[in-house]
Amino acid sequence: MTTSPESCDTTAPATAGGVERPYSAAWYEHLRDTLGDTTCRRLAIYAIPADLVLSVVIPVYNEEATLLPCLERVLAVPIRKEILLVDDASTDGTYNLLANLNESHPNDADNEIRVYYHQHNQGKGAALKTAFQQVRGDIVIIQDADLEYDPAEFPNLIHPIVTGKADVVYGSRFLGDHAHRVLYYWHYLGNRFLTTLSNCCTNLNLTDMETCYKVFRRSALDEITPTLKQCRFGIEPELTAKVARRKFRIYERSISYSGRSYEDGKKIGWRDGLSALWCILRFALRD
Repeated sequence: MTTSPESCDTTAPATAGGVERPYSAAWYEHLRDTLGDTTCRRLAIYAIPADLVLSVVIPVYNEEATLLPCLERVLAVPIRKEILLVDDASTDGTYNLLANLNESHPNDADNEIRVYYHQHNQGKGAALKTAFQQVRGDIVIIQDADLEYDPAEFPNLIHPIVTGKADVVYGSRFLGDHAHRVLYYWHYLGNRFLTTLSNCCTNLNLTDMETCYKVFRRSALDEITPTLKQCRFGIEPELTAKVARRKFRIYERSISYSGRSYEDGKKIGWRDGLSALWCILRFALRD
């Protein structure tokens, strides 16, 4: 599955079957005329350039049950995309699903899928670094394969970058009034503690440093990718420290969250929290 974005049609049709394509210039102009500028700004209704390519990076490890439903949601987002999946040496049926994607989910004008494989398990950070080195799009977003985060929120998340306000956007589970599954109190407390400590070290005022949804202007990500060191969940505080040190413009947008239980396959544990604590302090001192 190696079709490059350059080989795809760079001008996605403004209409499909007589219906305006979401986020096209015609779609936006129609809604702006109907709702007005103020309402469109408040609801993040805007036009995405037809030639913009969004790189969706999906680290995968033992996600046989959720991989294809997650991928279907990503494919359905009406933005031109390249989707980079990195299998971190899964031991269930994930490998077979990925190997058959060329037949089950062929590339089209909006979606190019590329798959990469690790020979042995290295961790989420290593999977992200593998994908970051291969991205070609204008904006890069991280998407977990476990259905905790909803790809339908991509347009809202990339809005500050598309409109030139931000270089980096974090999707926060602790902002706004989006729906959240109620789960572990100690996980919530740990997230807030790690975010607060990270803020103390970076002088940011983030509400959710550990979020999966981190979005980067491609040029910003290219600057920090060669310096990344963490191979596991420590990649989250490392990315945060490095975007803060380079004084990139950072925004947060509220997101929904459908958290998994450990019975559902949740992988992060208390050892990862200790690793994150060490990484916050380590990257506060040096890059």
